[in-house]
Amino acid sequence: MATLKDVAERAGITVTTVSRVLNDRGYISQQTREKVYQAMKDLNYQPNEAARSLSKKRMQVIGVIVPSVMHPFFSKVVNYLEYYASLNRYKIMLCNSFHQRDKEAEYLEMLRSNKVSGIVLCSRTEETEAFSQLDMPLITFERSIAGDIPFVGCDNYQGGQLATEHLYGKGCRILAHIGGTIEVPMPADARRQGFLDTCARYGLQGTVFNTYEAQFQAMEYQEYIVKILRENPQFDGIFASSDVIAAQVLQACSLLGIRVPQDLKLVGFDDVEVASLTTPKITTIRQPVEEMCHYAVSNILHKLEQKVIPNKTVLPVQLIERETT
Repeated sequence: MATLKDVAERAGITVTTVSRVLNDRGYISQQTREKVYQAMKDLNYQPNEAARSLSKKRMQVIGVIVPSVMHPFFSKVVNYLEYYASLNRYKIMLCNSFHQRDKEAEYLEMLRSNKVSGIVLCSRTEETEAFSQLDMPLITFERSIAGDIPFVGCDNYQGGQLATEHLYGKGCRILAHIGGTIEVPMPADARRQGFLDTCARYGLQGTVFNTYEAQFQAMEYQEYIVKILRENPQFDGIFASSDVIAAQVLQACSLLGIRVPQDLKLVGFDDVEVASLTTPKITTIRQPVEEMCHYAVSNILHKLEQKVIPNKTVLPVQLIERETT
């Protein structure tokens, strides 16, 4: 296994200089940095994250806690968090809580004891008090848990407006919103309010159907959607609170012989990969997930540098028109 000394000899520089490059300390020319990186690549040298961080007293690692890495939205979040962490020569430590409060608490303690540089929290539990007592940078993602903890998210209310206005513009007049769970208050609840306010503004019939946390965790909505459509054949437009729900609206319509978009038009939310894999492809509201992840990583690094960061960052969403409208 290659050592720091091997890298130094390969690059033709001192061990001290290699160490300074790895720890980003002092001025090092770009030419020297490239020599070190090339030598590391040639020797397949992997820096010991814990060892390089001893002098800094924190690992160059950002902890990421998600409720389910299997959910397409959180998979996308993890992908971009790792990308932007890597650009800054940080790693991520992924913690998949499986929607369990106890496991989330265990991961929090693990991240604290391992002295990670900061945490991005994508929590759906109600037990969030412990996060307010952390002595490291914490950014919450699409969930505001306390006024003094920085939060990054999208304009969910605007998303509800855009989806409803689009359905109205396509001729829909009797609309349904299949929303998220109401068991845990979330910023995504604003999608429902954007839908209702826009229906009221245009004089539309708008009905909300809430879902349950168990359905979110299992990602199983189809039976519930079939029941809604059978009991309400009058709907000509549906705004689904996620692309996972929207994809299962398509499945339910197929079972019931409802043609999309001829008989019923459909708008999802998130713009995860599934939205462009269905037939027809789903018109959706795109969350700026990449930009949100960029903000989250940047804000943690700025916090480490004692810079002032905003407590609330809300980014605009965008309508992506495909084939379901």
